[in-house]
Amino acid sequence: MFKHILVPTDGSQLSQESARRAVSFAKEVGASITAFFAKPEYPIAYFGEGALIDPTTPEKFAELADQQAAEYLGSVQKMCEEAGVQCNTVSTTSDVPYEAVIEAADKAGCDLIFMASHGRRGISGFLLGSETNKVLTHSRIPVLVYR
Repeated sequence: MFKHILVPTDGSQLSQESARRAVSFAKEVGASITAFFAKPEYPIAYFGEGALIDPTTPEKFAELADQQAAEYLGSVQKMCEEAGVQCNTVSTTSDVPYEAVIEAADKAGCDLIFMASHGRRGISGFLLGSETNKVLTHSRIPVLVYR
């Protein structure tokens, strides 16, 4: 069965609930977990009429992203510790989260990606897209979607 599960998180309530279920699943099957967070890239400011100027420096932005990653990944790590499941944490900077998820799963040697879906359907799903759907369609590693 599955021995190493990648659990991407974005810090949302749905993502946290998915992580809880992933930890329970990992415990049931005797798997370890790698928790993953894709930190956003520093936004490039375009100057012109009506443009907003962000006073945050790239260094400060990176520091805040690191803090966010530590918080989100720490939450998953704590769940794993409480359940007795081995856990590693990984974060990387990417504005293309689905690619970062797949790459992280490959690099960590995971045999399953366990992730949440917000369940957007219809026009909102089409317009907003879905990182989960993109992982499903591009990953060669099996994906378990929790809703």
